[in-house]
Amino acid sequence: MEATSTQVRTGTIPPVVAARWALWTFVIVNLAIVETLFLTAGTGKNGVLTVAKFFGMHAALLLLFQLLLVARLPWLDRRIGMDRLTVWHRWVGFTLLWTLLTHAVLVVLGYATLDDASTTKTFFALAGVPASLLGMLAAAIVVVVAAVSARQVRRRLRYETWHGVHLLLYVALGLAFVHQLQEPTTFKSSAFGMTYWWALWLFAFGALLTGRIVMPLWRNAYHRFEVTAVVPESDDVVSVHVTGRHLDRLPARAGQFCIWRFPGHNHWWLANPFSLSAAPDGRTLRLTAKAVGTTSAGLRNVRVGSRAFVEGPYGAFTALHRTRPGALLIAGGVGITPVRALLEEEPAGDVVVLYRVRSENDAVLVDEVRTLVADRGGRLHLLTGRTGETSPPFEPDSLVALVPDITERDVYVCGPPAMTSTVLSALRRLKVPRQQVHAERFGLA
Repeated sequence: MEATSTQVRTGTIPPVVAARWALWTFVIVNLAIVETLFLTAGTGKNGVLTVAKFFGMHAALLLLFQLLLVARLPWLDRRIGMDRLTVWHRWVGFTLLWTLLTHAVLVVLGYATLDDASTTKTFFALAGVPASLLGMLAAAIVVVVAAVSARQVRRRLRYETWHGVHLLLYVALGLAFVHQLQEPTTFKSSAFGMTYWWALWLFAFGALLTGRIVMPLWRNAYHRFEVTAVVPESDDVVSVHVTGRHLDRLPARAGQFCIWRFPGHNHWWLANPFSLSAAPDGRTLRLTAKAVGTTSAGLRNVRVGSRAFVEGPYGAFTALHRTRPGALLIAGGVGITPVRALLEEEPAGDVVVLYRVRSENDAVLVDEVRTLVADRGGRLHLLTGRTGETSPPFEPDSLVALVPDITERDVYVCGPPAMTSTVLSALRRLKVPRQQVHAERFGLA
């Protein structure tokens, strides 16, 4: 049973721990099966090709893990969070890159040794074999995607450009699947091996199609989301109110976010993850966004009555992970939006909010936050000023001065990346138990 705002988990396995155990169990079991298949499927034509087969089988497994990490499976997303799953997807991706390159190099070297030919001649000879050519094309696409995903390159690209190139991975998946089908020493080594690989591929593709395509299409057809109001909160901040049918059946919680599209307002590929800035009440959803890009800057021009396409809700930044009665909610800038929503689920009692902004004029939704905190008998600290002009508010000593019992609270953190990193570092130095710290960095890349 999921925790409500008044429930605290005691004596049970934390949801994030249960999800990680499930993931690791899945990984270990499948690794054990692949190792068994490798040992029982026979050796290659020489020692080098045997090692190449080892790397090839593990590259296929990594490719399938990649799919599952970005399939947006609700059970995993609510317990781990899309941000962490995306980070794991990134590191698995680079591991896949080196595994594929090792496999490819060893295949060329193995056949060059077998045929007593140069590596160049062997490479072009293999390119003339359909099964090998498909594998080469898949590996080339993975190399290109990895290159544009390197931090130095990614920072220079628009999200839409990076995302367009990233979609080529689905082409690589198709090529790798057909390549594997034509490789008899792995996919067809035994009846069990064939059944296993088919089951794993169908499970991964099914999860991806369900989470990324079927579920969003079904939810939008069922709920028929529509814009009911567009409310400027300040010169560069706007709230958009959305309604729909049967919203009481949408599994949304305070603290989560959705990926929003407004057909007719922007191109289809221009989508952004915006947090729900009010707790879902079964009748309406509200997002509040600051104008920092093309999509968010144009939200104030969205027409009332127009359709909205909503993916989600996503995220683990919810009361599901509460472990202590008291809560400390830390927000920076527009990061106040999920914190403001979480406040609606807070019972009367022990809640403290630290809201970091340059000036009070920049404090989005501050009047709503003040009212919610006051209604719950909590405390709000509005921390204004630029870093360097005032004493650092998120150093360990400063946090203890503001919240002396900080180690006894659940701490929720949402704000700009630099601020979030500073707060998390301070919490580690204060030895706040890891299971009491909840932070989510929202983003699609």
